[in-house]
Amino acid sequence: MKRAAAEVVQWAWASAVELGSIGPRSRRGRRFGAFGEGSVICFPAVALFGERWIHIGSGTLIGPHVSLSAGMVPGQVPVSDPVISIGDRCLIGKGSGIVGHLRIEIGDDVWTGHHVYVTDQNHGYEDVSVPISRQSQPERPVTIGSGSWLGHGTVVLPGAHIGRHVAVAAGSVVSGDLPENCVAAGAPARPIREWDGTGWPRSSDV
Repeated sequence: MKRAAAEVVQWAWASAVELGSIGPRSRRGRRFGAFGEGSVICFPAVALFGERWIHIGSGTLIGPHVSLSAGMVPGQVPVSDPVISIGDRCLIGKGSGIVGHLRIEIGDDVWTGHHVYVTDQNHGYEDVSVPISRQSQPERPVTIGSGSWLGHGTVVLPGAHIGRHVAVAAGSVVSGDLPENCVAAGAPARPIREWDGTGWPRSSDV
């Protein structure tokens, strides 16, 4: 009896996941500025608004429990279009968050681990008479180059620029520029290995 009940529950959940996923031809998918063929946002999505200013390429998989938001609050009209662009054949890991207010550009073939957070705006703290939650700093665009990999728990902060073919170690915090063809780690992240044309020697400043 328990086995039969378990199979029913598993079947029901699998059906919910399939029916609840968002694709380019679904009603929710048509709200996006662009939603490429073969792409999917897996069920359940945790927070999803500002779809009009989000562009998703083809063959991209966005995992479950992911937050995607363009703008500060639902209904706000951003100053740029798109605010968030995710390229072709990307994989955004489970539990990740991409929160854009100005511009977040993710290239093609970018994969992330679980629980990666990317944002182009941070909270301010300078005015001690105002709660930090009500202060904001100027937005700064973020770019993540094609072919890059962001490990589990990576945080990408406003103004970060990650070049092409960069591997970012799990738990790193990216706040500045990372050159293409490097391995980076730390908080703040910095290159620890760089391609020299023949191999991946450790960086001289490590």
